[in-house]
Amino acid sequence: MEKLIERFIKYVKIDSQSDPESKTTPSTSKQWDIAHELVKDLKEMGMQEVEIDENGYVFATLPSNIDKEVPVIGFIAHYDTAPDYSGANVNPQFVENYDGGDIILNKEKGLVLSPDYFPELKQYIGQTIIHTDGNSLLGADDKAGVAEIMDAMDYLIKHPEIKHGKIRVGFNPDEEIGLGAHKFDVEKFGADWAYTMDGSEVGELEFENFNAAGAKVKIHGKSVHPGYAKDKMINSMLIAADFIKAFPENETPQTTEGYEGFYHLHNMKGDVELTELNYIIRDHDRQKFEDRKIFFEKVASDFNEKYGEGTVEVELKDQYYNMREKIEPVKHVVDIVEESMIDLGIKPHIKAIRGGTDGAQLSFKGLPCPNIFAGGLNFHGPYEYVPVESMEKARDLIVKIAEKTADKFGK
Repeated sequence: MEKLIERFIKYVKIDSQSDPESKTTPSTSKQWDIAHELVKDLKEMGMQEVEIDENGYVFATLPSNIDKEVPVIGFIAHYDTAPDYSGANVNPQFVENYDGGDIILNKEKGLVLSPDYFPELKQYIGQTIIHTDGNSLLGADDKAGVAEIMDAMDYLIKHPEIKHGKIRVGFNPDEEIGLGAHKFDVEKFGADWAYTMDGSEVGELEFENFNAAGAKVKIHGKSVHPGYAKDKMINSMLIAADFIKAFPENETPQTTEGYEGFYHLHNMKGDVELTELNYIIRDHDRQKFEDRKIFFEKVASDFNEKYGEGTVEVELKDQYYNMREKIEPVKHVVDIVEESMIDLGIKPHIKAIRGGTDGAQLSFKGLPCPNIFAGGLNFHGPYEYVPVESMEKARDLIVKIAEKTADKFGK
């Protein structure tokens, strides 16, 4: 446990926040700090073929220790943290033998991690919880996954009696801005299949996710002195308000669950002359997803018909697709995880991701890649925390998957 905690704390203290406005890869220069630290750690523990490319992707190999031919499997995690909340000066706090009560994160700010608001906390009574001091996110998304993969490889190196095939590990930048898999060299990685360690609660196993698109909307107006504006001014913000109301009120993130899709307005800015809206469009069902995009463009067309051509500009861009269609033909990659969980006494919780993962894009690039729990909760903010015991279970699961793959598929 001590080494796993040590790794995790070291990594979360390295600021590696990504930037959606950047045009470079990695999107921030500070991501190189953790990338180079990972290279150093991989070499020191004895991993082979350790390399880092010009875009910050770190790959390494644990060679097979058996004579049988075994599929090459991979384990992947991202080392960047979310741009929506500070990842600088992370100061992890510990609660040992959690008693089920409130955890004061920051008295001055009045931030409390309470089971009254986060009832899942009750699941971790008696465990060790690592949380923030209320001034930053924790970074368990996905440095818990990074630490777990590192610790599992170290364990396998030190325990050669555990038989396994060739294992590839990969650590990448910029997952939090949707670009983690864009420059991931699947051919060079060379795995038959892989797993992202990027889920949340213990037992999560995910092989289907949203189909996703982003929509940038520009609404043009005309600015005229308000004293002389009669029949001349066109206020883009008022048109934008009507545009927003044109979408179903019950199809937003806060009104949907499970397989239900949505339109999400996540950013807006404007003045009389120009208002900009940024939406994400999500649905698990591919046809419903396509229908949502058609509806979005129809709303824009209707507004241009009403207010004049060019009033509303829409730029729609697909981001990723539901990996299920790529995983189902090779369902054994999921079955082996489920079996490994059961062997370890972990209850599998197979569910659809209401979001995305690098694994979705990697699956469409030819690397089937389901997502497995890493143990953290309440990502992207000051209420983020991770139970140490959950990280241990994730690490043990990696080891078991490697062992079971060799046993089940070795020829």
